[in-house]
Formats: sequence, C-alpha cells, structure tokens
Amino acid sequence: MTKENIPEKLKKLEEKIESFRNTSSKQKQKSAEYSIAVGRGVRLAADLLAGVVVGSGIGFVLDWLLNTRPIMLVVFLLFGGAAGFLNIYRTAHSTEQHNELKDH
Repeated sequence: MTKENIPEKLKKLEEKIESFRNTSSKQKQKSAEYSIAVGRGVRLAADLLAGVVVGSGIGFVLDWLLNTRPIMLVVFLLFGGAAGFLNIYRTAHSTEQHNELKDH
C-alpha cells in the first residue's frame, strides 16, 4: 500500500459512512411515522371495541335485571356501537386539526 492510495481510500470510506448515516436517519424517520400511524390505528380500534363491549355489558345486565332478554342487549349494543363510532370521529377530527396546526 502506498501513501498515494490512502487519501483516495479514506475519501471513499468517508462517502460510504455519510451515505449510511443519511439512509439510517431516513429509515428512523419512516419507522417513527409508521409507529405513530399504528398507534393511532390501535387507538381507533380500541375506541370502537370499548363502546361495543360497554354497551353490550350494560344491555346484558339490564336484560338480566329486567328479564327482557335480548331486547336491552340489542339496544345497548347499537348504542355502544354508535358511541364507539362517535369516539372514532372525535379522535380522527382532533388528529386532523392537530396536523393542520402543525403544518402551518
């Protein structure tokens, strides 16, 4: 190995390292964006599921207490589903407003 080859090899190594750093930071940013999107999706699914489960539970208990099977269960299942969709709408709307403020 001669002294003339060393600077050229160092330049190539430096370019490779810089290229790796750039791609690494881009991958981290994409990974963070993906994680945020997955978190929002899980929250929306949990909001819907919570509404349906709570509504079904209330309906089941009322049916048991009033001996009106399955009328209250069906009614409160529908109310729970509606409440779940309302929660999804509110969450999506607040996220949209947050993104608009962030863009400005």
